[in-house]
Amino acid sequence: MELLLDEAADLAVREAWRRLADAGLPSQARHRSPTNSPHLTLAACPELTAPIRWELAEVAAALPLPVHFTGVVRFERPTSVLAWALDRDPALARLHRRAWEAVASDSPPETLNPFHEPGRWSPHITLGRTRRPGAFSGRRVPELLPAPPLSARLTTLRSYDTETGALEVLDPRP
Repeated sequence: MELLLDEAADLAVREAWRRLADAGLPSQARHRSPTNSPHLTLAACPELTAPIRWELAEVAAALPLPVHFTGVVRFERPTSVLAWALDRDPALARLHRRAWEAVASDSPPETLNPFHEPGRWSPHITLGRTRRPGAFSGRRVPELLPAPPLSARLTTLRSYDTETGALEVLDPRP
């Protein structure tokens, strides 16, 4: 499950992508898929079952949700990631917990990403990623980037199927 940003924040992220690419650094701008857009990942599951969809409709009803950017963050997981971090304020933490509980309610536990668990989840918008460890360390990357927006709104809940490439907007219950 992903949350999309309002138009102004989306444009700011795309500008950061462009600047990284222009500097020859790993950038999400290099992903040419039409489904590639700035987003906040909430959770992933192997299948969107009816019970999960039902619960996610409540998550979608909480949108739009204001959020605040806190600056640049780097992750070294199996991949090297550069991102803009978001403040995990109480409203965002509640929305994330509801999304996590929805996918966990009807998914085998071993299929869920432990980095998405409440308490471990680090809300961020990816700017660049690569399989090269340390690709962003030791570089003056923050100087390349525009300042992140002070605030933004998360506007749309969507699902992206990594196997088929299908996108689906998940609407609130009527």
